[in-house]
Amino acid sequence: MDVTQWTGRHAAWLQDAFEDTQEEFAARLGVSLRSVASWRHSPDMVPQLETRRILNTAYERAGDAVRKRFIHYTRAHVERVQAQALRVAIAVVRRGDEVLLVCRQDGDDISWQFPAGIVKPGGSAAKVAVRETLDETGVHCMIRERLGERLHPVTRAICEYFACDFVQGDAMNGDESENAAVAWAPIKDLARYIPTDRIYPPILNALEATV
Repeated sequence: MDVTQWTGRHAAWLQDAFEDTQEEFAARLGVSLRSVASWRHSPDMVPQLETRRILNTAYERAGDAVRKRFIHYTRAHVERVQAQALRVAIAVVRRGDEVLLVCRQDGDDISWQFPAGIVKPGGSAAKVAVRETLDETGVHCMIRERLGERLHPVTRAICEYFACDFVQGDAMNGDESENAAVAWAPIKDLARYIPTDRIYPPILNALEATV
């Protein structure tokens, strides 16, 4: 494995791979104990060039067991980040003065939301928004514009939003395992279904422009 950019996080992983205490790792590298402590405190920091060279040398001279542990830590981190970076495509489908909603059912919890689907790595969020809307509701729609994206404040998923126009189809519940109902809701009454403070502001702006 070629370490092309050292950060405090990588340096701390190397210490763990050597199974050193902070004092032992500082002595191994010939750096101050304060530097070693700072790497754990500030994992995103980039050490100075000379320190990065020292870390490279320590890694290159490490045995196979140390390298394997280091690689394990880096791969585990990447997997955690990928798992956290769940991407979801949301379709805001308008038909005249109505907007399409699905009623999610999670145990005893029921909430109204816009049709949505998970975007697989490398997939097209726009295509997922259209496909999941059809699968969930039986409604064919087409993308009018991308409204933006955000890190959802509750689910922590990366959500990408699309304003869509109704094409054809009768609204029906196509996924009874997840949804309790499907409905065309009057845009002027949207707050009765979804609290306004939970709606991504560009959605409100786009819908208000149509009322």
